[in-house]
Formats: sequence, structure tokens, C-alpha cells
Amino acid sequence: MKTDYVVARMEQGQSEWWTQGQLWRSGPGSIQLKAPGDVHRDVAHDGPITFQVVVLPSRELESLREEETNRATPHMALPHLAAGDERARAFHRLHDAIGDKAERLSLEVAVTEAISAFVRLKEPVAHQTRPVKRAMDYLRSRISDSFTLDDLANYSGLDKFHLCRAFRAQIGMPPHTYLTNLRIARAKRLLERGVTASEVASLVGLYDQSQLNRHFRRIVGTTPGRYASRPAPGTPPPL
Repeated sequence: MKTDYVVARMEQGQSEWWTQGQLWRSGPGSIQLKAPGDVHRDVAHDGPITFQVVVLPSRELESLREEETNRATPHMALPHLAAGDERARAFHRLHDAIGDKAERLSLEVAVTEAISAFVRLKEPVAHQTRPVKRAMDYLRSRISDSFTLDDLANYSGLDKFHLCRAFRAQIGMPPHTYLTNLRIARAKRLLERGVTASEVASLVGLYDQSQLNRHFRRIVGTTPGRYASRPAPGTPPPL
């Protein structure tokens, strides 16, 4: 599951990957767009694969996204743009600016235009049915709460047997796994803001620090304490 807003451009190779209940194919010059909560699985590669990856600032993107959502029916961002797609121009300008080591103002303009393009590049949610979309919204809004599968099914408008099957088929994992990934993503953000590891578990709906440690290590690859104490990006090494 992705935890950031990402714009990736394939520079070399061919790949097949799965997201939003559909298989996609990427080649050189194609753009992949990923958002927090997206489940992405690589399926196959043809030859060496090279990407240039840009992580967009979440706060600015989410603020603009909220403004857009308030004006219109919610949609989902397209996850893929083929090489030559005119809608990808802002993303290519950003990647080109980075590759050319452009000056700061040029980079800031390119990032701003890419954020705007990311938010406005939408399609109706065709690969997620309404019950699954409602279930995802419920899980996102109840991260720190305790609830049952029946609660989730009732909110989605689908019985629990069909919901579990549809959710796994369309999202790529069952509801409880999706919720755990959401909780760990929030735990990471809290740790980055300075919340202590001992406080985080209750804030993300986990029973205790032991459960947090277990899930965090499995998903992130380290403990919450070590994650919190790591140097911030760009921090020079000690002399």
C-alpha cells in the first residue's frame, strides 16, 4: 500500500502492474500516479526497469484535493498515462526540470503545476463498486475506532460475505489488512511529528505497543522507535 503521492516516469523497460482492480502496462515515457491508500502490485517485467520517481508534498495536494471534492462529485485519479498522452505534460515538465537540475523557482513552478494536474486528472471510479468505495471510506474515517465486520458491511450496503469477496478482488487485500496498512501509515506520520512510540498505538486504534511493533516491523521493516530516531531526509552525516 502506498503512503505518499507519487509521480513516476518510466525511463526504460516494460512492466505490467495491478491497481484499482485492473492490470496496467507501462513502457518508456509513461507516467504512473499513486496516492496514499493505493494498493500496487508488480506483475511482470520485460528487461531492466528504470523509473524516475517524484514524491509530491502531501499537505498542499490534499488541501487542493479537498477544495476540488467540495465542488464536485468525488472521482479517483487515473493511475496511468501512456507515453504521448497530452494530459501528462505537467508531469513530464516536472521530471525534465529535475533531470536538468533546474533552478529553484522553475522547480517550484513545475511542482505546483504537477500538483494541480494530479488533482484534476480524474475518471469515474469504474473499477471499484459503490459498496467497496463506501467500505474504504468507512475504514479511512474509523482508523482509531473499534468496529465489527457487520458494522462495515451495513455501512457499505452489502452483506459481509459478498463484501469480503468484492473488497479483496477490487483492492487486492481483505478489509482488515487494508485497515492495518492505514493505521501504520498514520503511525508513521505521527512519529514524524514527534509523537512518542508509546503514545502512537492508542492513537491509531491498536491494542498496545506490542501490537504496533509487530505490524510496524512487518510493514515498514523496522520498529517505531528506530523509525522515529532516524535522521530526517537531507540531514548531513555526523562528522
